[in-house]
Amino acid sequence: MEQSEILRIQAYLRVKFNTEQLTLKKRKEVNDSVEVLMGGEFIGLIYKDEDDGEISYDFNMPILEIDLPKAA
Repeated sequence: MEQSEILRIQAYLRVKFNTEQLTLKKRKEVNDSVEVLMGGEFIGLIYKDEDDGEISYDFNMPILEIDLPKAA
């Protein structure tokens, strides 16, 4: 992904999630996705998909069971 594209997606997500702590970072040797960081902590990946001339982005955020709060 181009830097201008990454900045546009980052701006969209910051508004959508109402936080300036969210940042996107290019991945080394991979051009179809970027890392998503919240306050410097990795939280997921965004993949670019081009199909029939249309572009979309898929946000993949893995959540480990061990990271969830204990049930009340």
